[in-house]
Amino acid sequence: MRMVAPRALLAAALMLAPCLARAETITFAGAQVGSLPKDFEAELTGNGLPGLWSIIADKDAISGRALEQRTPDPTDYRFPIAIYQPVRARDVEASVEFKTLYGKVDQTGGVAVRLIDPNNYYVARAKALEDNVRLYRVVGGKREQIASADTRVTPGDWHTLTLRAEGDRFTVSFDGRELLTVTDRTFGGEGWVALWTKADSITRFDRLEIKPLGE
Repeated sequence: MRMVAPRALLAAALMLAPCLARAETITFAGAQVGSLPKDFEAELTGNGLPGLWSIIADKDAISGRALEQRTPDPTDYRFPIAIYQPVRARDVEASVEFKTLYGKVDQTGGVAVRLIDPNNYYVARAKALEDNVRLYRVVGGKREQIASADTRVTPGDWHTLTLRAEGDRFTVSFDGRELLTVTDRTFGGEGWVALWTKADSITRFDRLEIKPLGE
């Protein structure tokens, strides 16, 4: 089992890591089933059990494998995240394919940008139980809603969620359709991209695309 680094150690490691800004497309073709890929670090915002992230076979995934958050802890204010460590950027477009499989409290998939540490970042998330897409900022571990839009989010189907951050302008698209455009100045520096879920969501992720802007 992959050990989760203490938050203080993770934050220190992230701050000392090189600030790379290059386009990446991440699939899980070569990843070992039952493991967390080496370029990801599992962490937690909020309370409850740490997320268990693991590669699983999925015949409908692009490479036949997907990354799944597998712990069905019903703690409401619980946000497991998987941080992609090789790329750090300020102006960036992050897009991920996801599908929700289970959750009585929540069925959610999300993507975070400008992640400084597990308690400070922006996140766009799509929720199947409410059929909406929302943009939040997380400040000091407190989640604050910025904007919301209603749209059909079907459980068990693959969807594409995109969060674009450029200066103080943020754009959220779902399945190729732009839903939200807002401005916010809370976090203006570089950060990491992460996959995100909530509460007891069992969610699979595939094909994460990270495109630094203005290069």
